This record gives sequence, structure tokens and C-alpha cells, in this order.
Amino acid sequence: MDSPEVTFTLAYLVFAVCFVFTPTEFHSAGLTVQNLLSGWLGSEDAAFVPYHLRRTSATLLCHSLLPLGYYVGMCFAASEKQLYSPSQAPEAWQLFLLLAVTLPTVTCTLIYYWSWDRWACHPLARTLALYALPQSGWWAVASSVNTEFRRIDKFATGAPGARVIVTDTWVMKVTTYRVHVAQQQDVHLTVTESQQHELSPDSNLPVQLLTIHVASTSPGVQAFDIRLNSTEYGELCEKLRAPIRSAANVVIRQSLGDLFLETFASLVEVNPVYSVPSSQVSAGRGQGNPRGQSPRVWGGHTPCDPLGPPTGAGGLHRLHADACQREAGEDLPGGGRGRVPAVLLPPHVVSHLHGQVVRQPPGPAAP
Repeated sequence: MDSPEVTFTLAYLVFAVCFVFTPTEFHSAGLTVQNLLSGWLGSEDAAFVPYHLRRTSATLLCHSLLPLGYYVGMCFAASEKQLYSPSQAPEAWQLFLLLAVTLPTVTCTLIYYWSWDRWACHPLARTLALYALPQSGWWAVASSVNTEFRRIDKFATGAPGARVIVTDTWVMKVTTYRVHVAQQQDVHLTVTESQQHELSPDSNLPVQLLTIHVASTSPGVQAFDIRLNSTEYGELCEKLRAPIRSAANVVIRQSLGDLFLETFASLVEVNPVYSVPSSQVSAGRGQGNPRGQSPRVWGGHTPCDPLGPPTGAGGLHRLHADACQREAGEDLPGGGRGRVPAVLLPPHVVSHLHGQVVRQPPGPAAP
């Protein structure tokens, strides 16, 4: 391939991938199906169901035209191949043109089938029809969905290609080509997976993503999975009527503090073990704290190390009560003198600190 062909191929490939998966930059520039066809699609807030009936159809058609667009572009980028005249084009390009024309043709046929009887054959309409009363049709259910979506108290989160919407009655997932819908009173929700990421592209902070499986008891309603940030889990539970079950191996961390403690503990796990000298253990047993005061915790409250630290100020420790050992860690940057201040805990918490991570405060080492 010549240089113009390679340049155009790479540029079109990048454009096609970004047009299908729509990163933030494309959304900001308005290069999305929703923005380019906004006049025909209408408003999502005004009519949620009709909007997505048209949006999913238009998106499928636009994406199916991408191979044909590449062929048309190559007619100019590689004019010596005479691609503008299919009969004179190489055989491989003739087959590609056949595929590029067949794909949108099949898509148009499918969209025409969906649009029969006021979109009654569309997958979204057929799902809503499962919840319709015998004396009413799917449009009555669609009207209910439209009304609830317009309310400001709905729960909505997620990227444009995988949005999660929960209203008073419905649990919905909006994807590029489909809208999944399930009624709250008929669903079973289970947290099946959690993924920990060190940095979030939006906040540059650690983030935990939860995968929740939504299964409906109504026959014919397809199950689907939703993904959301663990910090939004509590808000989701408040909007849902049904409880959310969790798999045995899934731990949900709903705050930044939970994520910090886990990361902090994992770092101390790799630190070397420090054995407490017997002389310091004996001296420590003769000390105590005034009743009702919060003791200063060095490595954990255990019979072999109630108070004093065996190492210099600023060390990290994870105490093993049974072996009378603690793991000394490296200093961490922090406020004042380059160290994090002491951790003060109430008396009723100290007895449960076995194996927990705490910070040794600055000060002289214990004798």
C-alpha cells in the first residue's frame, strides 16, 4: 500500500472506533449520533421511550455505513486502483464493496421491520409489552416510563454507552444498540463482581467498580448486568425496593476511607517482621492508661505490647499478638516533620486492633 492509503486507513480506523465507542472528546465536539440527528430524535426528557426507539435504530444504521464510507474514501485515496468503477476494481475490493453495501441493506430491512405497527416489533417495545395489562398495549407502559423518567428523583449514572437509570418502578440500562428494562418488583439483584482500579480517569483517585446482575422473574425479560462506582452503591440501594445480595467473595467499599485502609494494609503486608525484645515486653506490662482516655496506639493492643513502640518514631506496624511480633514499615510522607501524626482510638476499639495497621507518632523511642 502507498502512503496515502496507509494514512487514510489509519485515520479512518481511529475515526470509526471513536465514532462507535464515543470518547469524551467526541462527545464534547458533538460527533455522536445523538447530536448529529438531534432534530429527528427529539428530546429524551420529553419522551424517553420514543427517543430510544429512534436512537437505537439510527445508531445501528449509522454504524453499518462505516465500511461503505471507507470504500468511498479509498476511491480518492487510491485513485489508481479505479475503485470508483467496481467492474475494474481488484477482486478483493469488489468483495469488500459487496459486504459494505449488504450491511446497511440488511440494517434498513431490520429497522423497517421494527417500525411496523408504531414500532411494536422493536425489542424495547416487545419488552414493555410483557408488562402491559390485557386491556392496554405497550404504549401505556411506555407512557408510565416516560413520566417516571421526567422526575428529578431518579437514580442515573454511568457512561453514555452504558447508563444505569432507576426510577420508582423501573430498572433500566441504556446501551448503544439496546435499552434493557425490568420492573423493580420482579427483579433479583446480586453483586457478582468487584474490580479495583488504582486511578479513576475522572478524579485521579482509587475506584471500585461493582457488577450487579439484574434478573427478572417475568418470563421473556432478558437478564442484564449493570456497572457502577461503589461510592454510588448506597444511593442505588435507597432507590431500590428489593434488597441487593452480594456474592461471598465480594467486598463493597462505599467510601474513600475504606479504599485507603485496604491499600494501606496491603503495603504493610510486604514489610519485614520486627521481633519485640523480651526486656521491652516486660517493661510495657507495667504501664497503663487512665480510665476513659483514648490510648495512643503504636502497633496494636495485645498482651505483649500494650503501649510502647519497639522502633523509632514514625514507623508503621502490624502486630501479631500470638507471636508477640510486629511488622515495621517504611515512613510515609505527611504533615509536620514529614510524618503522619499518631492514631488515637477509643478504648473499646483497641481490643479489636489485632492485625490492623496504625501509625507510630513522633517522639522518643521507648526505653
